[in-house]
Amino acid sequence: MVVLVSNGPGELTTWVRPVAQRLHRLLAMRPQQPGAACGLRLVLVPCPNGTGQEHQAAAPWNLFERITPARQFWSLLLRPERFGPWPKQGVVVFLGGDQFWTVLLSARLGYRHLTYAEWVARWPQWNDRLALMGQVAAARLAPRWQGKAQVVGDLMADLSEAARSEAPLEPGEWVALFPGSKRAKLRVGMPFLLETADRLAALRPGCRFLLPVAPTVSVADLLHYAGPSNPIARLYRSGEPQLQGQALVTPSGTRLELLLENPAHGALSQCQLALTTVGANTAELAALGLPMLVLVPTQHLHVMQAWDGLAGLLGRLPLLRWVFGVALTAWRLRHRGFLSSPNIAAGRLVVPERVGAITPEQIAAETADWLANPERLQGLREDLRALRGQPGAVASLAAMVKALLPAGEDA
Repeated sequence: MVVLVSNGPGELTTWVRPVAQRLHRLLAMRPQQPGAACGLRLVLVPCPNGTGQEHQAAAPWNLFERITPARQFWSLLLRPERFGPWPKQGVVVFLGGDQFWTVLLSARLGYRHLTYAEWVARWPQWNDRLALMGQVAAARLAPRWQGKAQVVGDLMADLSEAARSEAPLEPGEWVALFPGSKRAKLRVGMPFLLETADRLAALRPGCRFLLPVAPTVSVADLLHYAGPSNPIARLYRSGEPQLQGQALVTPSGTRLELLLENPAHGALSQCQLALTTVGANTAELAALGLPMLVLVPTQHLHVMQAWDGLAGLLGRLPLLRWVFGVALTAWRLRHRGFLSSPNIAAGRLVVPERVGAITPEQIAAETADWLANPERLQGLREDLRALRGQPGAVASLAAMVKALLPAGEDA
């Protein structure tokens, strides 16, 4: 048995899915090979970055014989027999969330344990093998654990390779819009980006727009946060869009094509630029080599309590939200460092981060300036590709999983 453990929608798309697909090509596994000796399961863990709907997003992939939602994780630990039969031997693989959850799960099941570590392997003593993204994680590992570690590379480095085979977009100057996948971000992101798109369309009439729909978000959610039931939407001038086929059309006539398939790497890799909120998708866009502007409008601090950890949880409690939550968000923004994944990885400013009381008018003007200078966009694209590293991490990680399986389960 192979059990993949993860948390949020970004990790599911960029880590879990490609690894699961590779494992099915490498091994005979259920559910794609009924009757095979080895099965593949997905366990989702509690996490402030999760939406609670990740199990629904992963189900249509037909990669897992069973998916355990995050809300059932503690029940799984206490009584695993209630979640189907478990072979005596197997491998638990960490692919997102808190690394300690896989420590607990592997110990409870009596399975071997493999962690994929981006920056630090927190529990090397309780892992059989460690798959490291790069030298940063390797340098942080004590010498006594180096023997069980292998640098495999960035799992997202394979994304652009897979995207090249997908169908091309229609001709045009395409801009991708990412309003977010959580309530706090959507409340701000939808009206902000709708007005930005209207203004950008006026500046560059040939500009076309893609709006990828996150697997944990519905089109009805997008319409809700873009409409009058969202108080923040009233502060922006775009107005309520209408759904026409598979597109949102603003009252000004700006058309935002909805990307319902997930992941939509092929379409995104053909865009000239992305406008995005902060989130795991910034790593995904960087892996695709897609230039981006990262937007954090701070004029809506009272709905921006989307931080991680205990402080973030306290900031979302009803009685503390308006005092502690706003204060926490303001403090985090003043002491923020870099917010987007490519800048954090590089330790320097690679993609622009626009944080403050920014307006759609300002962002539309800056976006138009970027689009009018394709050589600048190409330079940014090359910088992102340099950060990505070489493909092959998915294959290396899958091979490590296979090596940990007991004899007879890798046929």
